Parts: sequence; C-alpha cells; structure tokens
Amino acid sequence: MSEQKRLSPGDPAPDFTLPDADGNPVSLSDYRGRHVIVYFYPAAGTPGCTKQACDFRDNLRELEDAGHAVLGVSPDSPAKLAKFRDAEGLTFPLLSDADRSVLTAWGAYGEKNSYGRTIVGVIRSTFLVAPDGTIAKAMYNVRATGHVAKLRRDLGI
Repeated sequence: MSEQKRLSPGDPAPDFTLPDADGNPVSLSDYRGRHVIVYFYPAAGTPGCTKQACDFRDNLRELEDAGHAVLGVSPDSPAKLAKFRDAEGLTFPLLSDADRSVLTAWGAYGEKNSYGRTIVGVIRSTFLVAPDGTIAKAMYNVRATGHVAKLRRDLGI
C-alpha cells in the first residue's frame, strides 16, 4: 500500500459532496464561513461508533453554541445511516462515503493496527475545519470514548 496522505493544520480541507442519511447531497463548501468538526468513523451501529456519535449528540448544543457544526462520515449506505440516526436520535448530518474516496483524501482510510494485526480500514479521525476551509486541527487514531470531552477541552467549550 502506498504512503498514506495525512492532513496537517493549514492544509486546504478536501471538499466533498456526499449523500446524507436521507440521500440528500451535503457539501463541505455549504459550511464555508463556519467552524466544522468533520469526524470519520468505521461503521454505524457498532459499540464504539455508537458511543462516539451519542457523545457528539449529547454535546451538540454546546458545540453549535460555540459556532461549530458537526458532520459524521462513514462508508455506510444512506439506509444504514438513517437506521443508526433514528435508533440513536442523532441530530447532525451523517454522510455516506461508500467508495471511501473522501476517507482516503482526508487520510482516514488505510493501514491501521487492530489487535496486533495490520489491516486496511477506516482510521477513526476528527478534523477541525476553519471558516476559510483550511484544516485547523487533524487528529488521527482517536479513541471513541472520551474523545468529544477532550475536543471540548481543546476548544475551550
């Protein structure tokens, strides 16, 4: 596998347009002028991803009050995302990157260690995108549990 691309602060955030859980297109450029938290997760409905999504849901008001929108991206189909959203009462957009092209462009898909083995898959990652469309912070291999609390501390929220 070739060297994985990693984004760094100051890099332009790779733009995307992906279908949400209802099949409607959502573009990163729709959020230009706002702070955006874009997080990539492996699979809707799994324990870690559910914990992380519910943490974002439970902290969404404070994040939005501080000027941050939240977008979750996974390779799941819109139908699976809709089921996940409805089951967990998620109130922010979940986007489907079925061909993993956006995950790859953001460096959130590739080789990772899982229980001592090297596998290829989604690398749980979170990015802060500045209002000008550049990466303000890139966090790779984040933990599902406690991540949103750490993010709030980092952002002073």
